[in-house]
Amino acid sequence: MPDRIEGDEALFFANRTFAEVRRMIDDPRPVVLLLPVGSTEPHGPHSPLATDPIISTAMCLRVARALRDDDEVLVSILPDVSYGVTRFTAAWPGHIHIEEETLLAFLRDICVSLAAQGLPNVVFVNNHFEPAHVKTLHRTMDEVEERTGNVVGYLDLTRKRRAAELTDEVREGGSHAGQYETSIVLAARPGLIDEEVLPTLPPAPKNLAAEIAAGKSDFVEMELPDAYNGTPADATAAEGEESLAALEAMLTRQVRDLAAGTGGRDKPGLYFRV
Repeated sequence: MPDRIEGDEALFFANRTFAEVRRMIDDPRPVVLLLPVGSTEPHGPHSPLATDPIISTAMCLRVARALRDDDEVLVSILPDVSYGVTRFTAAWPGHIHIEEETLLAFLRDICVSLAAQGLPNVVFVNNHFEPAHVKTLHRTMDEVEERTGNVVGYLDLTRKRRAAELTDEVREGGSHAGQYETSIVLAARPGLIDEEVLPTLPPAPKNLAAEIAAGKSDFVEMELPDAYNGTPADATAAEGEESLAALEAMLTRQVRDLAAGTGGRDKPGLYFRV
C-alpha cells in the first residue's frame, strides 16, 4: 500500500480513502481489523472517563505498529466504540450507559457490513469488564458467526490464563482505575491523569471478582465511594509500559491465529473463574 499517509496515521482504517481500502482488500495477505471497545464512565477522581478505550486503543496501536510490515497479515485499526453496558458507575456523573441490545446490534452491524465488503476478520479489543458488557460481546460474536460464518477475534482478559500474564492487582481480583489501569494511562496518555489528586488516594482493596460473585451490582454496594479499587497512588508509567507489552504479545497471538484460521477468539471466562 502506498505511503501516502505517514507514521501512525497510516494504521487507522478511517484515515484511508476507498481506493486504498480496495487495495487493502486485494492484498494477498489476510486483513485483520482491530476494533477498540470500552466505556465512557467514571474511573476515580484521577483518571479520565475514557480510560477503557484509551487502553484498548493503545493495545491496538502497538500491535499495528509491530505488524506494520508483516509478510503474513495486514492490520488496521477501526474507529473505536467508546460506549458500553455501564451500570456499576451510575452513581457518579459522566457515565454513559447503553443497553445490551443496543451494543449488540451496533457491533453486529459493523462486522456484517465489513464482511459484505470482503473484510471478514474483526477483533474486538475490549477493556471494560462489567459482566453484562462482556457477556454482550460474546453474544455479539456468536450472532456474527451465525450470520456470516466468520469468527470474531477476542482476547478475554477476564480469563485466568490471561490474568496470569498481567500484574498482581489484576490476578488478585481485577482493577477499576487502580494501579494497573492508571499505570497504562500514564504510559499511553500521561497528560490525562490528575497527578495532583493521584498521590492523595487511599488504597481501596476490594476484590472485584469476589464482590461480583457475591451479587454486588455496583460500586456503591461494593463500598467504593470514589469509583476505583486497588492502589492507584502506586501507579507508574514504567508499570504501564510493562503491562502494555504483555497485552501486545497476547493480542498479537490472537491476530495471527485469526488470520491463519486457527483460532483468535477466547471462550468466556468472566473474572478468572476459567
